[in-house]
Amino acid sequence: MAFLKNDPYAVDERTARPPSSTKTSPPVSVLPSAFNLFAVMTVVGGSILLAWLAWRYYFDTPWTRDGSVRVYTAQVASEVSGMVTAVSVTDNQAVQKGEVLFRIDDRDYRIAVQRAQAALERAHAQLTNMRAEADRRNQLSDLAVSAEVRQSYESNAQAAQGAYDATVADLANAKLNLERTEVRSPVTGYVTNLLLQTGTYANIGQSVMTLIDSESFWVTGYFEETQLRRIQVSDPTDIWLMGYPDRPIEGRVESLGRGIMDPNSAPGVAGLPSVNPVFTWVRLAQRIPVRIQFKQLPNDVHLAAGMTATIHVRGRSGAARR
Repeated sequence: MAFLKNDPYAVDERTARPPSSTKTSPPVSVLPSAFNLFAVMTVVGGSILLAWLAWRYYFDTPWTRDGSVRVYTAQVASEVSGMVTAVSVTDNQAVQKGEVLFRIDDRDYRIAVQRAQAALERAHAQLTNMRAEADRRNQLSDLAVSAEVRQSYESNAQAAQGAYDATVADLANAKLNLERTEVRSPVTGYVTNLLLQTGTYANIGQSVMTLIDSESFWVTGYFEETQLRRIQVSDPTDIWLMGYPDRPIEGRVESLGRGIMDPNSAPGVAGLPSVNPVFTWVRLAQRIPVRIQFKQLPNDVHLAAGMTATIHVRGRSGAARR
């Protein structure tokens, strides 16, 4: 075995190891892969379904974010002219109907009442005298007084009666003007944007104060014309004010608008209609105003005209129309 010692390819039996046995890998299962594929398809299908439902809800459900709170206002003007001597309210103050808002200098109007009273007494005296003379002439015989004289005295008595009636009306008018020097609130509401100050001269019919009628709040929602067929009068609505997003307010549809301005009908140069160009493949739905009345005014919500609102119109059964 000496020749093996110099053989480079000889294997030393003392250090040689038996070849390791070949390990067989376990079979790969196809169940997890199928389950993962099913889960992915389920998620994708659910996402598509939710997207389709959201799309249908957006286009079919009558709702809008383009809503605003509206209210009636009362422009307060004096019915008599004069210097404002006192302003009894402050800006944003709540007032009741009939409450005094401001006063006008009443000295001239008190004098006018006194003059009218004096004129009435004078007219009453003349009427009494003329009526007595006419009655005396009527009691005399035709030999003592002629029919012409009797008719003349009766005419004078009737004229005195007319003068007396006129002075009665003048006195009533003078007293009414005196009462009008105290300007009272025509509605229950709030004073807004108060600029009137003591010393201002108030003219007849000139607005000097604005009141918010607190009993007239409503919401106007501008719905796309494609949604109007799903909106009917008296339908219940949910109103979300931007400042109170977590508190829906109940309301109902009171009426639907019957017209909006058509910009194409405005005359242009030479009186011709000014027609705006449009893309034939893009048609934007017009927005029609829908008036919505509050079911009950919330006491703890600060309502102000111009507030932004989101409106959702529900069907009579409480579910949105599809």
